[in-house]
Amino acid sequence: MKKLMFICAVCTALCGCQSSDNEVKPARPINEIYENAYREFNKEHFARAAEEFLSAESQHPSHEYASDALIMAAYSYYKDDDFAGALLAADRFMRFHPGHRDVPYVLYLRGMCYYRQVSDVRREPGMSVYALQQFQQLAERFPRSPYAENAKNKITILKNYIAGKAMYAARNDMRRQNWPSAITHLQSIVTGAQETVMTPEAMFRLTECYRAIGLESQASGYAEMLRLNFPDNEWTKKLK
Repeated sequence: MKKLMFICAVCTALCGCQSSDNEVKPARPINEIYENAYREFNKEHFARAAEEFLSAESQHPSHEYASDALIMAAYSYYKDDDFAGALLAADRFMRFHPGHRDVPYVLYLRGMCYYRQVSDVRREPGMSVYALQQFQQLAERFPRSPYAENAKNKITILKNYIAGKAMYAARNDMRRQNWPSAITHLQSIVTGAQETVMTPEAMFRLTECYRAIGLESQASGYAEMLRLNFPDNEWTKKLK
């Protein structure tokens, strides 16, 4: 009997310790969290502000300000150059608020997170592709959005960048006489980014590549395409 009482006492003590360690703290009022978050934001303590905005959303997920808190968290991370954090917050917003009025802005913010990570033309263009996808989605889904025009400008810049990357690779392949690889890169420009400044050069170099491997009919086809579409272009004048 004494042994049983001792075991119960130990269990009670352990349970007491466990409950005190794992005690759930009451949620802070959302107004208090918001005031502190904006205070940190205005001081340009963007990482702290983002954490507070996330706290507002996690502690009050059904509140009318929860969606705005996620947007502000994403923007705060963006201002802190923490693009990974911004994308996580933006993705959470899109998952839980897909029909929100601010979806166009969040798409634009996601695009800018990738856009600002685009490196020079000699490097892997993964970020440019992701940025292009976000801006295209914004322009297609919300053409009247105040962010749509800016997104269209970014699309043009990114398409030229991606085409430039493909052209850089194609030139290197041609120097090594790796004609199949060069043709693949050049065709990606002609078929996927026809409005870019790289298109006339791509057609000219496709003519060269096909002639190099003895496919004169394909070479003539691209030469004729270049003459018809860009009659006054400098690359057209180089055709023999």
